[in-house]
Amino acid sequence: MRHMRQGICSAAAAATILCLAAAKAPASAADAPCVAPADLVRLDLPLERTARHLASRKLTLIVALGSSSNAGSGASSAEASYPSRLMVELARRFPTEPIMVLNRGVAGERAVDMLARFDDTVASEHPDLVLWQLGTNAVLHGYEHAKSVSVIREGIRRIKATGADAVLIDPQYAPKVIARSQANDMVDLISSAAAQEKADVFHRFALMRYWHEHERFPFETFLSVDGLHMNDWGHSCLAKALADAIVDAAALDQTSRKDIKSEAATTGKAH
Repeated sequence: MRHMRQGICSAAAAATILCLAAAKAPASAADAPCVAPADLVRLDLPLERTARHLASRKLTLIVALGSSSNAGSGASSAEASYPSRLMVELARRFPTEPIMVLNRGVAGERAVDMLARFDDTVASEHPDLVLWQLGTNAVLHGYEHAKSVSVIREGIRRIKATGADAVLIDPQYAPKVIARSQANDMVDLISSAAAQEKADVFHRFALMRYWHEHERFPFETFLSVDGLHMNDWGHSCLAKALADAIVDAAALDQTSRKDIKSEAATTGKAH
């Protein structure tokens, strides 16, 4: 009888754990709140040129350089990709400042491929801010650590040579990426190269890991069925977090930041 009671209690405890887990996980992506802790997405260095353009109300031109994540893989349309969503989010935060985000993503490219077209697709636009998403394809197909460091540092120097602010975006936290032994090395490599060249990093890998491990969101909440690329929810939440990071790094005073975020929240509800 005692063993039977223990079995019943154990089953009840297991059921409680399952219920709590089910309560924590959203039923669908549509039910999931976009959560982005400031300490994970805050940029360490100010975006000085971006701040000057925003303050002067001149056109602030952002170029999003990258591979399939930029190109919009996993999103239902080009308008749902994170560069497109970022322009919408920034417009909400800066309704009186002209801002444009140019998508320069090409699926399958590595950092060295992006630099090969840098002059034609990035430098020629005279950007104020370059968002450089990189590292995923290197992880998936293999790379040499030292060579990758050299390429990334060269890329940052070329971005800075245009006069633009530079923000690197590291790989996505996804099953096909974290299954590779070099995933964490690439994340650390990007952060190290950026620190050496005094450039910012938006830690997408850490943010997506937070969604999965802390918020208990299943991968399908923020990834497409391929287990690699972000879905519409992932692209949208990434854009919101990135917009907040840009606001904070654009050297705005605290009152302006609060007003911008409050207005963005109100506009978001209206939509």
